[in-house]
Amino acid sequence: MLTLASCSPQKNYTKVEGFTQGTTYSITYYDPLTRDLSEPIDSILMRIDRSMSIYNDSSIISRVNSNISDSIDDLLKEVIVSSFDIYNQTDGAFDITVGPVVRAIGFGKDKTQGIDSAKVKQLLPLIGMNKIHLEGNRLKKDDIRIQIDVNAIAQGYTVDVIGKYLESKGIKHYLVEVGGEITARGKNAKGTDWVIGIDKPVESALPGENIQAKISISNGYGLATSGNYRKFIEVNGQKYAHTINPKTGFPELNSLLSATVVAPNATEADALATAFMVKGLDWSRSFVDKRNDIDAYLVFSDSLGNYKVWMNVGMKRRITP
Repeated sequence: MLTLASCSPQKNYTKVEGFTQGTTYSITYYDPLTRDLSEPIDSILMRIDRSMSIYNDSSIISRVNSNISDSIDDLLKEVIVSSFDIYNQTDGAFDITVGPVVRAIGFGKDKTQGIDSAKVKQLLPLIGMNKIHLEGNRLKKDDIRIQIDVNAIAQGYTVDVIGKYLESKGIKHYLVEVGGEITARGKNAKGTDWVIGIDKPVESALPGENIQAKISISNGYGLATSGNYRKFIEVNGQKYAHTINPKTGFPELNSLLSATVVAPNATEADALATAFMVKGLDWSRSFVDKRNDIDAYLVFSDSLGNYKVWMNVGMKRRITP
């Protein structure tokens, strides 16, 4: 979980807050013209909801999943294109076709309680982005039962869209946060880079209660955190994490507790953070070491159950007092 750790905006910084995509959002920006951009921002959020919310039965993604239509808009197309990119980069660890399994296990809108192993195995043939295909603004599926779910990338994409909108209005200093996924540019009200607090992965803690690191971010980079310590279901006393391994169809269990990723944009950061939770510590470290544009802060438990942290050199430079 991420916590905004920068100073409170001064009166020449504008702050817009609200609810979207089942979570909260917070946007802070400096505009020398002192414009109130809350209405156009709200319009952007509503358009994204109408495009890719699986909780909206009339959304474009819901119509595609129900086989009412195979037509998609430019927003959903951009997200699917980005999803294909991360799917290929991560050997399929990030996969937007896991939706039916997610819902069958109990993390979707139906709130099913329990894990039916037979049902999960029955759904496995429907998982795999190699089974969906973009043809212009149409999404073709090899099997009509295939459904897509872009929740693991939509919030990162949303903050990027809003960031681009602010830039189109000539705004050079802003921070956009939706559900903990963030993009930032320029400086905060103190004239320094924006600073984000990273929470220690503790189940019962409130956001911001146990900040274990503060990370600076600017230049349009995106930051996202994924973790298994807050989102889980409990069945017969057994806790199951919300991160589904597309290869097995079951919740992934490994030593990685949370993954915070800084990437050139929040869309990529959001998707990679999810993929890291599937792949685990060693694979994620190797992935980051091979990239000079990705930074990561990985919290894991050792063999004795102690909290440990790994971060690359780039992330170490971002750590602030």
